[in-house]
Amino acid sequence: MWRIVLLCSLLSFTLSARAETDAYNRVDFQVEASREIANDLLTASLLTEIQDKQPGRVAQQLNSILNDALRQAAAFSGVKMSSGNQRTYPVYGKNNQISGWRGQGEIRLESRDFKAAGELIMLLQTTMQLGNVQFSVSTETRSQAENTLITEAIQAFQLRSEAIRTATGAKSYKTVHFSINQNGMPQHFALMRAAADSAIPAPEFAAGDSHLTVQINGTIELQ
Repeated sequence: MWRIVLLCSLLSFTLSARAETDAYNRVDFQVEASREIANDLLTASLLTEIQDKQPGRVAQQLNSILNDALRQAAAFSGVKMSSGNQRTYPVYGKNNQISGWRGQGEIRLESRDFKAAGELIMLLQTTMQLGNVQFSVSTETRSQAENTLITEAIQAFQLRSEAIRTATGAKSYKTVHFSINQNGMPQHFALMRAAADSAIPAPEFAAGDSHLTVQINGTIELQ
């Protein structure tokens, strides 16, 4: 019995010592590669609001405006349109009695063609209000940029590893592990410029840039 306990203790000590030895010359560090990428995707929402004493008339007018907006958007093949939030709710007056009804509807658009999107927004603003405009990097552009940044980050990891090996006087090193983290900081605002000689001119957009970063956290073992 004591022999079994002694053997187990020796085995545990050996494994523990082996683990400490394996991790003795390991170095953890982080590198990154980043780049400013021009935003190439516009998303916007347009809103409409109707108020009437009859809920049926509110729904009728609301549907008419939203359906007309979708029909106008069909002529712009480079702009993707979709219906957004829509609701009707009572308006209360004196003595907490219903005095009327209010309806709200939303249309959302998405496009990489800023000029076409601006023209469509101009048309829709005759009956709707521009809710917000946001710019970001499209999925395709982001994927291409991140692939390039991953390559640059890996090269930076290799250069840093070699610099550590040289500084410590080690003969060589091996990579124990590394992880790749990707993140971006899209801008959520738009600068809009328009001429002053028209009631509702087509907006001109300044899309701005997004800062994309790829980080590598890794561990090397000096030998």
